Amino acid sequence: MPNTTSAKASLKKSLKRRERNRGRRSIMRTYIANTLESVDGGNLESAESNMQLAIKMIDKNVKWNQLHQNTAARKKSILARAVNGIR
Repeated sequence: MPNTTSAKASLKKSLKRRERNRGRRSIMRTYIANTLESVDGGNLESAESNMQLAIKMIDKNVKWNQLHQNTAARKKSILARAVNGIR
């Protein structure tokens, strides 16, 4: 446990940031899973709309330094190949 007041403030900030980051990452993963689920079901319209949302969240996570650019590019590429596979 922190002893100084600045350490206590730092702990509070890190806990808030942790929750915010977990939420952002969770939303991104949910959209990715929804896209892949739509692809497995063969629903092209749903897959494309979910892919747009997933790509939007992936790009936002890069902006927020949640993901590395190359990791984001890889995830977007996987989604695009999956959606293009059902066309």
